[in-house]
Amino acid sequence: MKKIVFIIAFVALSVSAAVAQRVAYVDSEYILKHIPEYVSAQKQLDDLSTNWQEEVDKQYGEIERLYKAYQNDQVLLNDDMRKRREDEIVNKEKQVKEFQRQKFGFEGDLYKERIRLVQPVQDRVAKAIQDVANAQGLDLILDKGSEVTFLFANPKLDKSNDIITKLGFKPDPSLAN
Repeated sequence: MKKIVFIIAFVALSVSAAVAQRVAYVDSEYILKHIPEYVSAQKQLDDLSTNWQEEVDKQYGEIERLYKAYQNDQVLLNDDMRKRREDEIVNKEKQVKEFQRQKFGFEGDLYKERIRLVQPVQDRVAKAIQDVANAQGLDLILDKGSEVTFLFANPKLDKSNDIITKLGFKPDPSLAN
């Protein structure tokens, strides 16, 4: 009997504690689209990435040209010349792969630029979210734009516009997905 009363009391307390939590959500992508520094940084990163990718494509085109020339001349080359041409092609491939790693790899130049340009904006957004949560007595704020799957989200719980206003911008519904 005591166990049953204890279990019922525990369940009742758990349910009341869960109900007492105030939850809201934001759409971080929607918020970031309102911040000109973020939009500008994203454009810079896209341009930088495009330029580097064009350089990679150009270098692979050169490797392809060298390989085709090697295939055409292969029967005319002696072993020493064949080995030199093969080594040249392999070395160029290594150089391109190293260039790709330096530019696009983990902690590569693109990653470092992203941190330099985007991190301050993301920090401002995180601070604004924290300020709104504290001001409105919210216990939990989820991000609608991240990996969390929302099967249903009550629009009354969306605090994205509050965050945008807190950051000093005017919400623009046309930027919503």
